[in-house]
Amino acid sequence: MKALLLSDYNRLEIVDVPLPRPGPGEVLIRVEACGICGSDVHGYDGSSGRRIPPVIMGHEAAGVIAALGPGVAGIREGDPVAPDSTIYCGECEYCRRGEMNLCNRREVLGVSTADFRRAGAFAEFVTVPGRIVHRLPETLPFAEAAMIEPLAVAVHAVDLAHPPENGAALVVGAGMIGLLTLQALRIAGCSEICVVDIDDSRLELAKQLGATTTINSKTSDVPTMQFDVAMEAVGSTPAIQAAIGSVRKGGTVVLIGNIAPAVEIPLQIVVSRQLRLQGSAASAGEYPRCIDLLARGEVNVKPLISIIAPLEEGPQWFERLHARQANLMKVILTPAASSEKRSQ
Repeated sequence: MKALLLSDYNRLEIVDVPLPRPGPGEVLIRVEACGICGSDVHGYDGSSGRRIPPVIMGHEAAGVIAALGPGVAGIREGDPVAPDSTIYCGECEYCRRGEMNLCNRREVLGVSTADFRRAGAFAEFVTVPGRIVHRLPETLPFAEAAMIEPLAVAVHAVDLAHPPENGAALVVGAGMIGLLTLQALRIAGCSEICVVDIDDSRLELAKQLGATTTINSKTSDVPTMQFDVAMEAVGSTPAIQAAIGSVRKGGTVVLIGNIAPAVEIPLQIVVSRQLRLQGSAASAGEYPRCIDLLARGEVNVKPLISIIAPLEEGPQWFERLHARQANLMKVILTPAASSEKRSQ
């Protein structure tokens, strides 16, 4: 089968690799769509340390069940599905509490570290445990279904924030996760949602998706002590400090962004205002809810998808994303469609 291989940092190649076979409890998925995540781009250049070459990346996936391994029940060949990005054991104390994102043996699709290597979905086929697969409505396009994973990250973060009904919320960062978090906050009942970024085009998109106000932090200051919750979706010291300064006494700051190994925080503000700093890691069981939100049109991902491209074009789209091309948001690769095109 064809796959997009990270053979070395800053080097992606279309290669032929053996077709994987599902083992006991596993399924084989024919990948119809897989989104390029920001973490994949950081893996591409080696800055994250979580995509050690060689590896097939890709965890924002949707496709069709192509084969079932022994012992899989509840799904059939031909079913449209989306796999969770988290491969969890289902047995440890965290899994038993429903905190699969904190599993002691957690692996992530398309990620390779010193501890594990898991081939991802930038390929025509991928195998995953059957227990992490979720069936999709027939009416949900695969490209939109590939957005379930980032939406689940946003919904999980908002769940951790516990925003009050009709509350005021700040979102720092109008990238993919920030704009999905904005929509999750609206669904959670927030009546005031301010989005902060340094890109006017992204702020305009935030307005279209429900932001009540927007701020370009290059030209305007972020208000202080005005919000019940702040959702930080960048991961840098300035962004985190702005989020901390924005919330009222007793407020909550949820940290979603994760691009720097360490940041500086204003400790005295956190302590004297009795703020809660809450980390948010991936998602933990939100996929069914997110599938429903997309199917019912409560979350709009269409404006966030910049391009749907064949797998063969993956290297050039990675280069454009890495170069921070203006107005480029989500790129969806279509491995199965590429295969059909070659066979015609």
